[in-house]
Amino acid sequence: MLQEAGVSVVESAQPRLLLDGELLFLGQIPHKTDFEKGFPAMFYDDNGEEKWDPIEDDTAIVANVRGKGLVILSGCAHAGIVNTVNYAREVTGVDDIFVVMGGFHLTGAAFEPIIEPTADALKALDPKYIVPTHCTGRKAVMHLEKEMPDKFLLNMSGTKMVFAA
Repeated sequence: MLQEAGVSVVESAQPRLLLDGELLFLGQIPHKTDFEKGFPAMFYDDNGEEKWDPIEDDTAIVANVRGKGLVILSGCAHAGIVNTVNYAREVTGVDDIFVVMGGFHLTGAAFEPIIEPTADALKALDPKYIVPTHCTGRKAVMHLEKEMPDKFLLNMSGTKMVFAA
């Protein structure tokens, strides 16, 4: 159906430019922080053998807004939102962060212990705005709002945000 609609699907673990270079698909995000360990309870069946799934296909989209910095839109950030932001900076060579938006995957008992170190690391990265969504989880959203009140933007279904130069 996608091919019939004129869409070509390209699998890539590497960063890849999209829309004539206007957007960057990050590809597979390396796990480098000492606190972002992935999703510990995800497994898949490999011919009857249960194996841990590192969910390597979770990625992010990045745009560089002229004069403002990077806008980083994560999926669920299974690699960790800090790993995602750091990788975006590494791949683009741009240090300034304008917006970090998307799922930060900090919901549930397995992720609550990393809410504080994630917030501390995000504060150190000093984005202009932070917009946690869906799978970030209520406790993490509330903590991020408390820790970064002048950077925090609340996002809800139907909200439209425009970040421009």
